[in-house]
Amino acid sequence: MEEHAVMDAKNEELVIEAEKENLDRVMAFVNSRLESICCPPDAQIQIDIAVEEIFINIASYAYAPDKGHVTVRVEIFNDPMMVTITFMDHGVPFDPLARKDPDVNLPINVRNIGGLGIFMTKKLMDDMQYTYWDGRNILTLKKKL
Repeated sequence: MEEHAVMDAKNEELVIEAEKENLDRVMAFVNSRLESICCPPDAQIQIDIAVEEIFINIASYAYAPDKGHVTVRVEIFNDPMMVTITFMDHGVPFDPLARKDPDVNLPINVRNIGGLGIFMTKKLMDDMQYTYWDGRNILTLKKKL
């Protein structure tokens, strides 16, 4: 399956191979949509951090050691002004929201490895929702603008 985009007036989708090397294309896709609505710079930076974290996690773990695709959907809502970014993949079922948040008050040498990226994403976004449906992981990030 080749990379492709599906567009209409309110949302766009990008279907792309879930490989770390494709991060730049995913970021360009999301940012072009954010820039088209004059997204505030602070919100765009927060969204960029979250998108990078989620895409890299999918590229690293969803299909390993095999390869697969991820669909990235960007939707814009006007009342209230909000953007949702949904990641959909057919990889191993994984609910990142089910994982307990790391104790960031512990000294760094005592903390468990991993989990900070999802924790940071939860803090940067206004809402995150996960579901596993029809053989797909579906993770939605929401940010009010």
